[in-house]
Amino acid sequence: MQIYWTKINKIKDENSEVKTYFLDCPEDFTWEEGAHTHFALKGFQDENVGKKMVRHMSISTTNDESVIGITTRIRDLPSEFKKALKEHSVGDDVALFKTHSNVPLKRENKNIYLLSSGVGLATFRPLVLEYLKRADDVNQIHSLNIDSSKEFLFSDVFESSTEKKFTSEFVDNRQSYYERVKELAEDKGGLFYVVGSDEFIVQNIELLREQGILKEQILLDKHALQLPKYFTA
Repeated sequence: MQIYWTKINKIKDENSEVKTYFLDCPEDFTWEEGAHTHFALKGFQDENVGKKMVRHMSISTTNDESVIGITTRIRDLPSEFKKALKEHSVGDDVALFKTHSNVPLKRENKNIYLLSSGVGLATFRPLVLEYLKRADDVNQIHSLNIDSSKEFLFSDVFESSTEKKFTSEFVDNRQSYYERVKELAEDKGGLFYVVGSDEFIVQNIELLREQGILKEQILLDKHALQLPKYFTA
């Protein structure tokens, strides 16, 4: 297993709770849109600390941006990992390993629906950028995000464009969100990407399946071995 040690070169406040940590990109480090990585802080190799200092995170930037973005929510009472991360500054070392994409942009001449909750939008930012750069073999993309904070993320990217056949929609309550999912699911041939908490994912799968959407049309940012957990819940 190759471990890439790199440095934080910028920290951006996306809103009152969400930060993006921009990391220097190692020379031979590459990734696909929709990629996730194991993001680790110093001490993670210590057997007494171990997994406490590692988190599975989406990369919110593209290769073209030449910087690795890790976007995460840090609340008032953070976990041990988030507390340690919050204390990190520009120039501090962090590690990345086991980088992989479960949800690259599928170019199958279909409509794509990106369903997310809160900071889950970070997973979809690179997919949207790749689509806006090259829309080949994608009919259109519709992004639907629910965030009760109303401090919606990445408004510079998630901006509807009729010309680009891209629709970005934000809602701030679950009732509105699930009503919109039902309406979007009227497209029986679409592809539905879902990113969020386990509960959120399961609820979306149940709703989509009730609307006649097939399992093969639902894409999750999960390893193949994890999928049965969600589809049989």
